[in-house]
Amino acid sequence: MNGTTMDDVRLPGTLRVGLSRGWLEIRSFSREWESVIFTFALPALILSMFALIFDGLFDLGMPAVDYYLPGLFAMGLMSVSFQTLGAGIATERDQGGLRRLRGTPMPPAAYFLGKTLLVFFLALGQAVLLLGVSALVFGASLPDNASDWFTVAWVLVLGTVACSLLGIAVSSLARTAQAASTIVVVPFLALQFTSGVFVPVTVLPDGVLAVASLFPLLWMAQGMRAALYPDAMAAFEPSGAWDLHLVALALGAWCVVGLVLVLLTFRWKTRKDG
Repeated sequence: MNGTTMDDVRLPGTLRVGLSRGWLEIRSFSREWESVIFTFALPALILSMFALIFDGLFDLGMPAVDYYLPGLFAMGLMSVSFQTLGAGIATERDQGGLRRLRGTPMPPAAYFLGKTLLVFFLALGQAVLLLGVSALVFGASLPDNASDWFTVAWVLVLGTVACSLLGIAVSSLARTAQAASTIVVVPFLALQFTSGVFVPVTVLPDGVLAVASLFPLLWMAQGMRAALYPDAMAAFEPSGAWDLHLVALALGAWCVVGLVLVLLTFRWKTRKDG
């Protein structure tokens, strides 16, 4: 015998396991080609319909593709983070997958790192497709300076992290996988109509706007408008300015609040398992 014991065996670190877990999550997701197509193409598909139907129909002050692009960009990011994780983790919990993972030597942080890599893979893929379709097919005006692209980048990162954490926290509210769909989809759908995605924020009642401002989507859409709209369009914001400092503050605050909610509420087992 060489005298080696289990205590002498060094297990892979959290980062290495998390990266492997992320690659596994991406491969598993990619096997379901229907989900891949729907997830990546949904914002681009909606934008295409709006560009074809609404262009010239209303006085939007710009082509319809330019007008709806920022809001649909933000909507897509929340979809691949909040909706994907909220429903997906609830399903894994209901099917016993999380309980089995918790019984392995895998560090809990590696599981969340894997989910983070999956979300950013989806977010970047969706963003490339949406921007590519809008510019190449419909001639949308994209930023022509580094400052605006930097705004797109940090809004994407902060917004995706905030919505991911919120989705993980919300997943714990669902008792079953079936219930998760309602718990996740209904508030997400409501926020789309109150956060400047489909309806201009200037026509929303003050009370509705105040409630929407408590959630990340409104600020994500505002940040994307600041990057993708002409500067003159800031006059149509509720405050008459882009207020990017408030966008960063709100999304950063949601990252902190979301992390606290995850730490307080996340469960590896269903309630019926105790």
